Amino acid sequence: MTARTIAVVSAGLSTPSASRLLADRLYQATERKLESVSVPASPVVVELRDHARDITNALLTHVPSASLAAALSAVADADGLIAVTPVFNGSYSGLFKMFFDALDPDSMAALAGKPVLAAAAGNSPRHSLVIEHAIRPMFGYLHSVVVPTGVYASAEDWGASTDSDSGSGGADALDERIARAAGELADLIAARPPAASRPADDPYQGFTPFEKLLKG
Repeated sequence: MTARTIAVVSAGLSTPSASRLLADRLYQATERKLESVSVPASPVVVELRDHARDITNALLTHVPSASLAAALSAVADADGLIAVTPVFNGSYSGLFKMFFDALDPDSMAALAGKPVLAAAAGNSPRHSLVIEHAIRPMFGYLHSVVVPTGVYASAEDWGASTDSDSGSGGADALDERIARAAGELADLIAARPPAASRPADDPYQGFTPFEKLLKG
């Protein structure tokens, strides 16, 4: 069985960060689900904080550095994508958006149809809809297939278990969301042929040579 590669993009700014912690848990859950159906997986982790200056320069010059180009290619070539951003001012971080803005046309085309698990980490549960109003539309524009379950983790989700009075929040609820979203991503990845075996799109397929056009 050909192994699947999952790109794990974390836009957390601190070390460690809640975004990276969430990204790791999402990957581990996805890997376990894939292993349960005999599909091996391996991660390619992209920490955007390590590429912050290069991302800015690439947007200004349209020429990515070697390390940024490798990160962009890893995302484009992966069988699936886990993308996690911190929430700033009610939306994804600027660094998160800039990374995907730095994709070249070929890489953007490679995201079409790619299974994506979108997630976010923030301080308040008030921002839990950020995935629906900001992140999901961005990947929709890129024609990616975003799993139905988005995972938002607020500060309270890392602590105690579900509040017995309110019936919401806490680590147990976060575990359930992670398991559900990871299962959805794993199902999509397992159902597709490995990226390495899929033929590359040929932009000249069906192209009629100019000489032939002149001959009628």
